[in-house]
Amino acid sequence: MCALSRLRRRSLFSLLIAGAATLLTLAIGTTLGLAAGFFGGIIDTVLSRILDILWAFPVYLLAISLSIVLIAQGIKIGPITIESGSLWLPIFIIGIVYIPYVARPVRGQVMALRESEFVLAAIGLGVPSHRILLHDILPNVSTTLIVFMPIMMALNMLTESALSFLSIGVQPPDASWGTIIQDGQT
Repeated sequence: MCALSRLRRRSLFSLLIAGAATLLTLAIGTTLGLAAGFFGGIIDTVLSRILDILWAFPVYLLAISLSIVLIAQGIKIGPITIESGSLWLPIFIIGIVYIPYVARPVRGQVMALRESEFVLAAIGLGVPSHRILLHDILPNVSTTLIVFMPIMMALNMLTESALSFLSIGVQPPDASWGTIIQDGQT
């Protein structure tokens, strides 16, 4: 009974981290994909090269590298500070690692939608870009995002468990599925 209770309690942390990292990945990836695909030109070139750099690293290698560096010192971005033992740190790391996997397909779909008749008509009527993105293109991309959500959730849970198993994910006193496996090895 005790093992089942531990499994249930620790699965909450795994699901919380995977869910929040999925939302972070989808939000940032969608924003970057929409901007790169719709505006094109220099914006597309710069964003695509940044995404290519992230894509060039193997996922687990990048996550492990970021974890090792950030677990020791935490993150400070302007007024936002994430302490080294916080659950927000693995959420941030896992969320950043998978951004190219969402942004690239969204970019491709937006580039195809930008040439469609309803978008060209809106541009011809002088509709502002942000309105076209939010009211015309984003609803058409949302089906892709709905498909990506469970895939990203599963990948984020696996990545979180792997990082926790290596003792660079969830830090004590919190625990997750990866720490259960690590505890079971002894």
